[in-house]
Amino acid sequence: MSNHPKNPVLFPYARDQGHLETDVVSTGDLPEAAVVEDMMQQTYELHVDLSEGTVASYIPKLAEADPGWFGLTLASATGSRFSSGDSQQEFSIQSIAKAFVYALVCDAVGHEEVRERIGVNNTGLPFNSVMAIELNEGHTMNPMVNAGALATTSLVSGSTWDEKWEFILQGLSAFAGRDLELDEGVYASEMETNMRNRSIARLLQSYGHITVDPARVIELYTRQCSLRVTTEVLAIMGATLANGGVHPITGTQVVGADVSRDVLSVMASTGMYEASGDWLFEIGMPGKSGVAGGIVTIAPGKGSLATFSPPLDAAGNSVRGIHATRHLSHKLGLNLFSSAARARQ
Repeated sequence: MSNHPKNPVLFPYARDQGHLETDVVSTGDLPEAAVVEDMMQQTYELHVDLSEGTVASYIPKLAEADPGWFGLTLASATGSRFSSGDSQQEFSIQSIAKAFVYALVCDAVGHEEVRERIGVNNTGLPFNSVMAIELNEGHTMNPMVNAGALATTSLVSGSTWDEKWEFILQGLSAFAGRDLELDEGVYASEMETNMRNRSIARLLQSYGHITVDPARVIELYTRQCSLRVTTEVLAIMGATLANGGVHPITGTQVVGADVSRDVLSVMASTGMYEASGDWLFEIGMPGKSGVAGGIVTIAPGKGSLATFSPPLDAAGNSVRGIHATRHLSHKLGLNLFSSAARARQ
């Protein structure tokens, strides 16, 4: 019998379904390379002069970003990459790490345990909401907002805190296919300003959803958010999820195909905070954003698009990234819900 609080959201499901070898996957192909390359450049040129949005300032180090930075990379599930703009500009992964750490924990702990302990439903409230915890009897609602992400990070494998950090670092590096590095300046800046996250961690501890030292959980969480990526790195990380958990270049099975499916379903419904419904309606792909200006989206079986542009909208999502992703979703056939009528025989 589990001793953690029961998930207040009830949903009937068969425990013996959803992980069968006979499951059918929906895949597809991207347009030919020349078309993708041309459309990536067109999209960059179409949106590079957008001036909407504001660079995040509540983390002082992020406020130093150039608002003109704008990069795009699409990585196919076979490892091909197409980039435009500032695709080599490094930035901190921030909340996008939530999706990949969640994948690692799902792979280690299992589908039902993580669903019960973390939750999978949208809060409809801001990413750093305390009210969402209180309204749901202390239960976290999903792993893509801060409360659920902190609870997820508290579950990572390792008998010491150094081992837990190594689990996260090596796991995210495996998604990237290269060693990721910590941005010490961003980490220090966030540790000086993350009082709200400290409060959330303490609140979760009081409800029994964090059973280890919450201060150390905050350190781990802040470290994972401070890892450096580029759009080229981020797109490959996303393409690994698009490819059933297998890295498209190294061939490493980073997580299981069932884990990739679970992560993408949660990203689709909760990855863009309170704007997640609008995102799915307009763009039709699982996505996850970070306040440094990155967004990663995944078209299962096809590949992943990563964008970077620091100016954000009110929900904390990159303005140029939203526009560019929406454009490419339509132009490259990435929307999961897009279909055409079959001709009658």
